[in-house]
Formats: sequence, C-alpha cells, structure tokens
Amino acid sequence: MNALQTLVQATGLAYAAGLNLYATVSVVGLAMRLGWIGPLPGSLDALSSWWVISISLALTVVELLASLIPTVASAWDTLHSLIRPPAAAALAAATAWHGDPLFVLLAALLGGGMGVTTHTTKLGLRYAVDMSPEPVSNAITSTTELTLVSVIAVAIWHHPYLTLAFALIILVLLMVTVRLIWRTLRQVFSGCWVPRRGFLQDARTSDRMGRREDD
Repeated sequence: MNALQTLVQATGLAYAAGLNLYATVSVVGLAMRLGWIGPLPGSLDALSSWWVISISLALTVVELLASLIPTVASAWDTLHSLIRPPAAAALAAATAWHGDPLFVLLAALLGGGMGVTTHTTKLGLRYAVDMSPEPVSNAITSTTELTLVSVIAVAIWHHPYLTLAFALIILVLLMVTVRLIWRTLRQVFSGCWVPRRGFLQDARTSDRMGRREDD
C-alpha cells in the first residue's frame, strides 16, 4: 500500500468520524469482524475489539435517540465539537501509525482538518433543521447521515480515491445546502419571503399605507 493511498484512507475515515464518530468506529469494527474489510493499515486493528464495538454501538444508539429531539440534538452536536475533530485526527494518525513520524503527523493534520470541516457543516445543518419542531426532519437527517457514514467507512478501504471524491462532492453540496437554508431562514424571520415570489416580497401593508400618507 503506497503512502498516498494511506493518506486518502486516513482522510476518508476522518471525514466519516467528523459526521458521526461512534457510528464510524462501530461500522469499521463490525466490517473487520465480518471480513468485509481488512487487514487495515496502521493500528486500526484495535477497532475490531468486541469491547470497542459494543461501547461504540451503545453510544451510536444514544446519539441517534438524542438526534430525534430538536433541542437535545443541537446541544449534543455542539458538545461534540470538542470530541469529533480530535478523534478524527487520532483515527487518521492511527491509520498511518507504522509509517514515518512525519507521515503520521501529516495524516493527523489532514484528518483533523477534515474532521473540523465535516463536523462544522453538520452542526450548521443541525441548527437549521432543529428550528422545525417536528421530529421527522431530524429523523431523515440522522438516517441519511448514518447511511453516508456507513458507506464511506467501508468503501474507503476498497476504492479509496473514488470514495473520497464522492465524499468531497457530498460535502460541497451540504455546504451549499446549509448556506441556502440559513439564507432562507433569515428572509423568513425578516418577513421578506413568500413561496410564489421567491426570496423577495412586496412591501407589507403597513409600508404601503405609510407611503400613501406621505403622498
């Protein structure tokens, strides 16, 4: 396995961990146990421990339940701003652990940066989704997230370059989506948005009456 491929795999693993750390560890560990992937580079064999799998699965369930409650979901993801990026960097470093120390450091830096990026994007999306009081949008978001994490956590070992390219495209689309959602929400809260006209709305009744009085 060449150095570039290891870096790509480390970055892909960090990408998934930035979205959902516990699900990433669970999926990789179970996939190793079932023989879907492996042997993995670095010191990632520890993820196949039943202790690691059991604890990460339990935390995955807790996170899934927390994500169904709007206010709790935002609080949970905010708290994990202190957990996911460092863990993503650690997983990336573990992927390259038996290489040159400089190579391990580079993997950790790339993994940490990717973890911060994916987590921050998810956090922005979570805040926007949590503005809706019903749990359906949260459930759809969490299910989609788990699916994406599972696909990346397994496919990155079989097709590293294609998987990372796919993941980056999804990340860009998510960033654009988050930006559009927040822009729309600002327009809604300012009273300047209606579906049939788009983002801009005609002057409200009070504004028109004020102009008539001036005339």
